[in-house]
Amino acid sequence: MRSIAIIGAGESGAQLALGLQREGYAVTLFSDRSAAQIRAGKVMSSQCMFSTALDAEAQMGTTPQVTGAAPPITSIRVHVAHEGEAIEWEASLDGPARSIDQRIKSAHWIDRFIAAGGDFRIEKVTPRMLEELSRGYELVIVSTGKGEIGQVFPRDKAKSPFDRPQRVLALNYVTPGEEDDGGAAAAVRMSMTPGVGEFFTFPGLTVSGPCRMMVFEGVVGGPLDCWTGVVSPEAQLAKSLEVLREHFPHEADAFRDAKLTDDGATLLGRITPTVRSAVAELGNGRLVFGLGDAVVLNDPLTGQGSNNATLAAKYYLDSIVRRGRQPFDREWMERTFDEFWRGWGQWSVAWTNDMLKPRRDHQVTLLKEAAEHPALAASIVAGFDDPRTSYPWWFDPTAAADFMQARKEEDSAAFDVRDFRNALGQFATGVTVVTTVSPDGRKVGMTANSFTSVSMEPPLVLWCPSKRAPSLADFEEASHFAINILASDQHVLSRQFATPSPDKFDGAETTEGIAGVPLLDGAVATFQCRTVSRHDAGDHVIYVGEVEEYTSDGGSPLVFHSGKYHATASHPDF
Repeated sequence: MRSIAIIGAGESGAQLALGLQREGYAVTLFSDRSAAQIRAGKVMSSQCMFSTALDAEAQMGTTPQVTGAAPPITSIRVHVAHEGEAIEWEASLDGPARSIDQRIKSAHWIDRFIAAGGDFRIEKVTPRMLEELSRGYELVIVSTGKGEIGQVFPRDKAKSPFDRPQRVLALNYVTPGEEDDGGAAAAVRMSMTPGVGEFFTFPGLTVSGPCRMMVFEGVVGGPLDCWTGVVSPEAQLAKSLEVLREHFPHEADAFRDAKLTDDGATLLGRITPTVRSAVAELGNGRLVFGLGDAVVLNDPLTGQGSNNATLAAKYYLDSIVRRGRQPFDREWMERTFDEFWRGWGQWSVAWTNDMLKPRRDHQVTLLKEAAEHPALAASIVAGFDDPRTSYPWWFDPTAAADFMQARKEEDSAAFDVRDFRNALGQFATGVTVVTTVSPDGRKVGMTANSFTSVSMEPPLVLWCPSKRAPSLADFEEASHFAINILASDQHVLSRQFATPSPDKFDGAETTEGIAGVPLLDGAVATFQCRTVSRHDAGDHVIYVGEVEEYTSDGGSPLVFHSGKYHATASHPDF
């Protein structure tokens, strides 16, 4: 039985500990507080878990028992002050989000870990203790960035553009008001005022029951950088209501009768967004592995902290299980973190860091147009659940113009495109990456599930790229393409090749096929095809290829259904 020590019982550490425990690992979980102390302490975050992260919880078996009692969050309402007027609109989330006080979750996870026979220790682990632990365990994971222990991981300057806090945070948990009887109760309401900062509020579940969270994100040195001298929870709430009346008056009435939920219901702080190296070498030459906030610390502005932590725990859990009996060496640690970074972390960090900056002209235009075009509003809101979907149009003016036009066309389509796409998503498919080589020798690839066989003799297959695909011109110029059917553990590659990037093949291992077309290692099957025809088909193109060579290594394929990745399983009736 492999032995693993995890330092920190927060969102990432506790869930990883439970997941590993369920897989049969000998896990020791360290925390500086007991479950009872955490439950009775101060609030730790303004977490809002979106559907992708909630799915990851379910897959790890860590969903808290009280989740059903947390009010569902079904939409995001945006209010932007711009040139004396307000841009206002609301869009639904694809799946409900939920917010559960981390005091409840952490205490619940610790209790479950102990009840299942886990080794839980209440100790404040120091860097010197890390050296001792590294000698007694096969793998030591640090999932807390608090105190000096977090400093063992060097700051990655290339991934950390800020060297100081960009916002001043003030957080209150308050009792729900009368407005929570209406539709506003189910929304994240986000207000943004240039040069001042942001206020957002959403429903949640805290130790005393349902609540509403008030989150102020003030620009450093601006009017909301005003919490110095606040010495009590009551004074913080009073100051918060004053700030609302002055800077976000459209929200003031909703909180006129607000009361704090408990004595620990407030938090003040400043966070410097930082990405650190995930591997630290201790004084004794041994290695420790960083997870969650210890290595990827986001500003709370976009609500990505808890989502990042949960998804990182899922990535690490899968990687540890796949490792089997092989050693947890530096190469494995770096590859595991890189897989999380490429598949999720980099998009979340870049999007959050950009939101901390002043809005650029094309972004203001996007926000304005969203008020008139529901499909565009839905696309902006989707970034909270999956920041990758905001690329490249949120960042690039040219891409933004093209994206806006496409979303406007959706609004005039015969069906509600979002609903139609969801209906089509009920047909489960495999996932492929289609690759080719450009005339100048560049490797080209895109994710597609529009693949099917056409004919056995001659051996024909087809796939259907969008006419808006950035790499479509490269496929039009190429004589050959390859269909790479992904394995169940290649979901990172699926996300990677579905997102515009200067080098989609970064970290992907390939071999060279016919006409120089790259073939992805690890695919369950690969078909090398000569393009024999192209057919216009609405907003897509049908490519028909004749298979010249194929390989079929077998294994478990990656499956896509209802907007989510799945793995195959034998039907219980067979």
